[in-house]
Amino acid sequence: MKYLLFPLFMLGFTVIANAQTTGQILKKNKLDRFVARPMDDLLDTLSVNYGLRFVFERDSLHRYDVVERFFNEPLNKVLAKVCRQFDLHYWVDASGAIYILQDVDDLARLKQIAATIKPLPPPVKTVTAQADTTDEQDVEALYDKDGKRKREVSRKRAQPQALAVQKPVEPLPSPPENKVHLLVTVSGKVINQSSGEPLPSATVRVHDTPLSVSTNSDGAFTIFRVPSDTCTLDISFSGFQPYSFKLDPGKLVLPLVLGLYPSLSTLNEVTILGQKSGVMNTDVKKVGVLQLSPANLDKLPSLGEKDVMRAFQLMPGVGATNESSSGAYVRGGTPDQNLVVFDGFTIYQVDHLYGFFSAFNSNAIKDLQLFKGGFSAQYGGRLSSVTEINGKEGNKNNTIFGVDLSLLSVNAFMETPVTSNSSLVLAIRRSYQGPFYDKIFKQFNTSSGFSGGPGGPGGGPGGFGEQTTPASHFYDANIRYTNHLDQNDILTWSFYSGSDKTDNSRQLQLPSFLGSGTAPDITDYTKYGNLASSLKWFRQWNSSVYSNTYLTYSSYFNNRERGTTGGYTDDEGQEQSFSTSTVEKNNLYDIGIKSDWVWTMQNQLKLKYGVFASRQHINYDYVQNDTSHLINQHNTALLGGLFAELEYDPTNTLHLQPGIRMTQFGPTGRFYAEPRFSASYVLNDNYTLKFATGQFYQFMNEVTRDDIADGNRQFWVLSNNSSIPVGRSRHLMGGISYENDQFLLDIEGYYKWLNGLTQYTITQTGFGPGRGTPAIQEDFYSGTGRAKGIEVLLQKKLGNYTGWLSYTLADAENKFAVYGTNFYPADQDIRHEFKAINMYHYSRWNFAAVFIFSTGHPYTAPLSTYSITNADGTRQTYFNVSGKNAERLPDYHRLDLSATYDLLKINGDKIGSIGLSLFNVYNHVNTWYREYYLQNNAAVTTNVNYLGFTPNITLSLRWK
Repeated sequence: MKYLLFPLFMLGFTVIANAQTTGQILKKNKLDRFVARPMDDLLDTLSVNYGLRFVFERDSLHRYDVVERFFNEPLNKVLAKVCRQFDLHYWVDASGAIYILQDVDDLARLKQIAATIKPLPPPVKTVTAQADTTDEQDVEALYDKDGKRKREVSRKRAQPQALAVQKPVEPLPSPPENKVHLLVTVSGKVINQSSGEPLPSATVRVHDTPLSVSTNSDGAFTIFRVPSDTCTLDISFSGFQPYSFKLDPGKLVLPLVLGLYPSLSTLNEVTILGQKSGVMNTDVKKVGVLQLSPANLDKLPSLGEKDVMRAFQLMPGVGATNESSSGAYVRGGTPDQNLVVFDGFTIYQVDHLYGFFSAFNSNAIKDLQLFKGGFSAQYGGRLSSVTEINGKEGNKNNTIFGVDLSLLSVNAFMETPVTSNSSLVLAIRRSYQGPFYDKIFKQFNTSSGFSGGPGGPGGGPGGFGEQTTPASHFYDANIRYTNHLDQNDILTWSFYSGSDKTDNSRQLQLPSFLGSGTAPDITDYTKYGNLASSLKWFRQWNSSVYSNTYLTYSSYFNNRERGTTGGYTDDEGQEQSFSTSTVEKNNLYDIGIKSDWVWTMQNQLKLKYGVFASRQHINYDYVQNDTSHLINQHNTALLGGLFAELEYDPTNTLHLQPGIRMTQFGPTGRFYAEPRFSASYVLNDNYTLKFATGQFYQFMNEVTRDDIADGNRQFWVLSNNSSIPVGRSRHLMGGISYENDQFLLDIEGYYKWLNGLTQYTITQTGFGPGRGTPAIQEDFYSGTGRAKGIEVLLQKKLGNYTGWLSYTLADAENKFAVYGTNFYPADQDIRHEFKAINMYHYSRWNFAAVFIFSTGHPYTAPLSTYSITNADGTRQTYFNVSGKNAERLPDYHRLDLSATYDLLKINGDKIGSIGLSLFNVYNHVNTWYREYYLQNNAAVTTNVNYLGFTPNITLSLRWK
């Protein structure tokens, strides 16, 4: 005789088991029998025999007849086989319930139905004794499609006889009255239960209390003064099923490890901005902060593949009309004024292939944040904004392979456990040159030209003729190894390498009215990239204090070779040939150490502090015609300092964050103090006020070499005590937001003062064919700037249709004495920018439409040409130019469309997707920049255009 617990885990019955228990039951238990019954009947039998809870529409599943012989097969394979036969899916949620779905969008509706069903009576203990074969009663509850219980019936089947004596389960005793509840401290980590990776920015809330915290970048959290050691914690995170965890004294001996399970990929309610559950999120306590989840990027249109930096450009305050750069133009700033940190090291070149791709592989990224201004004292060395990126730790439980294919590139990655305590992530990308690539770059380099004689541009014919498609490609590689040395120590090694090779050589076809001569051949070869690595030691010293200590290395290189060869007819009618060439090399090396500490004193008070030091070395060489070493700069700087910052919540509605950063910069021998302050105040459940201010310094700059003829060039230089000042900016920003369950309206304004801006110019003599030996004089000019603007965001968060509208009114101006006493529009100035992001979800389909409009960028144009006869009889031709950035390119606008179809396993796990994107659907011609070439005292003007209509197809696949 033996005792059996007779489980009645049917639809609507309250269960204790979670998804992990259900998964173990499905894997360990096997079915070895012939089945011939309706599918709902089979599920009922599995429910009773194995203690599983199924949720489904009975009437729909009853019409499916299962006739199958199972040969000792695990239950998960049984479910997969049956569901595949009838084109169904099953999904195990965090509570352990198994949902049977005819359509993946049924999940939300079935959950609502299940929540309204009254539970069955409590289970009974059953004492059984094996006897002769007789009939066993299987109790079944029948429900209609609305989830209402119709009746209970008993069906008899031939089974071994069970003699049962039943008695109700005794209820648990009531808790003693006047029990003393001890205030306890709860600490732990939130992880992805499927992979073991920590989840940053997950929300941990004590049920029915105002106590809540967000996990840090390593998934750790601490909550003080929890009312009881038997409270319930509610955990939530973007893309994962919410989970409630019941505490007990035994579980608090060690730090908690709370696992969340991924949500069904195709849920039709998606929050894009707001509560850390969508593509782009904000932090209600901070002004100008955007958080991005790379896993959701495939919902947005993209030219090549999902791109983390491009996604930021769809938000207000971040320029979206720079197709040639993935760099962030944030609130009137330039990309070099944006600090980009990946696993602790700095990335100096943030894009590939003219900006079609960012330098960051989304398959290697866990999360990232963009601080649009007024950022924390933890960050320094930049005037405008900060982008912080954290890499994936990798799957600790299973080996996962994946590949993303498009008509432009291939992206392969692997996540695998190395030992029981360590994991490895490897991700490699490379572009390739095929028919679609050729089409893009022919179109990208297609130029519309017009020319003019002396005195100014005219309307005559002219321009470039046939051009060579560039032989261009890029690659990048990410490696990240993570080792959990023990319960409190984690060691991480991260490596990044990326490089671009671009050949923009072409032939210039001159108009016939400019005279005879050989059409010039232009060679233009560029190679640039990054190489970086870091070693991080994470230490949890106790439940209140943890630290991250980094050793970092980062290098950047940018080499360009440009030359022109051709012929012309001199004043005596003789054919002459000419050849000029320039070589520019810019190299940067950055070695550093830093240690960041966080001390959580109580729920309302947190102290962040740390120290840092680095050595930076920059080379810049400019050689002309292989002999003239015109520029030869080699500079080194040592800097170091410390920072401290408080996060203080005196009430549940007020958040204060004062901070200070101190930096000592070697070349100037000075200390630079950077006070920071931000605050937010929650007026009520819907309205929040935000404010931030601070002072910021930048010790290296990417200056622009202004070249009207050949296009501007940028290179990095270190500040010094003479010609290149240390940059400084002051930020003042504030805003108000209104948010409810459906909509978010956010308005923010900002004003920035900038000093110590650097402009670089060269004066070149002997310019043009046959003009003598060229010579260059370089000059650095110092100036000031200001940027102001207002940003409006209106977003719909829930439903099949989601998206947002954003409008930015901005003004970015600079003033350099060399260009006059007045402010003029900065190169990156865009007065008006409007973006409409629209996303629609239907079953496994995600559709998106993105429309972008902005006014044109400013530029400096040549107005006329003039010639001077030298003493030796030679003539030199020069430009008369307009005021600095006095002209504007035409307005920019385009429409992008995309459709993505999710590929799912029978159990609902996403294994990939197929996507079609249409870039610039109505083929509008947007101008990138204008080039000018002097020929026979005439200026030939060329519009270099952005892409026209460009389709692309992407395929993403994942394997375990």
